Amino acid sequence: MNQSLSVAPTQEELFHQNISDAKPQLIVRQLMVLSLEMLLALPLGLGLVKFHIGGIAWIFGGIAAGTIILQGCRIFYQYIPQPNRTARKVGMGLVGLTVGLSNSNSNLINLASGIPIFIVLTFFLLLCGSCIGYIYSRLSKTNLLTAMLATVPGGVGVMSSIAADYNKNVTLVALVQAIRVTCVVLVIPFIARTTVGNYWNSSTLPVKHTLLNLEPSQLGLLFVALLITALIVYLAITLKIPAGDFFGALLLGIFFNSCLNLLPFVSGADLSPQPLINIVGQMLLGITIGEYWGEKPAFGKRTVGCALISVALTLVAGAIAAMLAMQLTSWDWLTCLLVTAPGGSAEMILVSLALDHNVEIVTTGHLVRLIAINSSLPLWLFLFRRLDKCEV
Repeated sequence: MNQSLSVAPTQEELFHQNISDAKPQLIVRQLMVLSLEMLLALPLGLGLVKFHIGGIAWIFGGIAAGTIILQGCRIFYQYIPQPNRTARKVGMGLVGLTVGLSNSNSNLINLASGIPIFIVLTFFLLLCGSCIGYIYSRLSKTNLLTAMLATVPGGVGVMSSIAADYNKNVTLVALVQAIRVTCVVLVIPFIARTTVGNYWNSSTLPVKHTLLNLEPSQLGLLFVALLITALIVYLAITLKIPAGDFFGALLLGIFFNSCLNLLPFVSGADLSPQPLINIVGQMLLGITIGEYWGEKPAFGKRTVGCALISVALTLVAGAIAAMLAMQLTSWDWLTCLLVTAPGGSAEMILVSLALDHNVEIVTTGHLVRLIAINSSLPLWLFLFRRLDKCEV
């Protein structure tokens, strides 16, 4: 008599089964949290626009919504969702597409002669960042690699991921990076608004103009552009390309119309920037910044104090770099400030776009810095790991 023998699953098999079962539930929870954040960010953003906060009011609304919703989950449901890095990458892609389409008619080739200046400014900022990282490591009594990951303007998600890969203090890295990004996003637009006065208020276009062009040709072109943007974001996530979502989508926006018009069956393609895409992208960027604040556990006064000192030094370094840029170029000081602002590349380009203030220069400057930082990551990670070993 043949009977099938049932073999009890091992602990490892049960573990992987539980993980696979929990994944759909986790995705559903993340989508629910993100939906609540978007629903809250919309009225907050509208309120800030009505108060003439400026063209990136939607980022501020997103920051507030992300913080409130995650704190609500923590307090009322004892559920602490992790910051949604996929949402930030989607936001970066949408913002990059908007910025690229806005620059599609600009002649960026004319800025090629200024690339050496951008490289000099980038090298100066990286040198200052290394010095600030060393100072921060001494003040906070942490290892050099953790300090460098915390202070280099490379993005909250990217630097936190690298810290996790090397078993460093992810929470500390995320704290310092979140403080830096938030300060830059809040301080620089305030300075810009103070400088340009009422002209800033005229740049709050999202609620006063058509949010989405409903012409069939524009909708068709937008659908194609969003499909390609989704592919770019997917590749950036899969291949773990730092800033690949923003950089790739920006290049797509710049060359989208000209490349389509090269096709034999397409003529007169001219996709214009859509304010609704810009709004959604801004809200996603703000939400993910706010999520890092909503997720943060309580830190000691010394930890926060050291983090604030390092961020203040980073902002001072950006101001010095802006003065250096004024000596090397004929740009006005606001352009220099936007070019040399330490991090928040997408946000700073959005400020220049909202002001219609030398968008090409600011975009090129931040792209050069993004390329320099991300291409040199393996080198300085190797160097700082070696230095850490020497100190032990």
